[in-house]
Amino acid sequence: MSTKVSLMRSVKAVAWSFLGIRKNSDFQEDIDKITPLHVLGVGLLAVFLFVFSLIVLVNLVVAK
Repeated sequence: MSTKVSLMRSVKAVAWSFLGIRKNSDFQEDIDKITPLHVLGVGLLAVFLFVFSLIVLVNLVVAK
């Protein structure tokens, strides 16, 4: 169960970092509860999805 909680917490932390805003108290709590491996995995997946969505968007715009 703690892995699932840590993974969801990592997803939230990465999502907030993409926006560039995060409270310091939440950041400190994340440091205690999430693993760097989860952050790395979620971060790489988020970057891949972001780049893929940009490629799809550009292809849709150029096709018109």
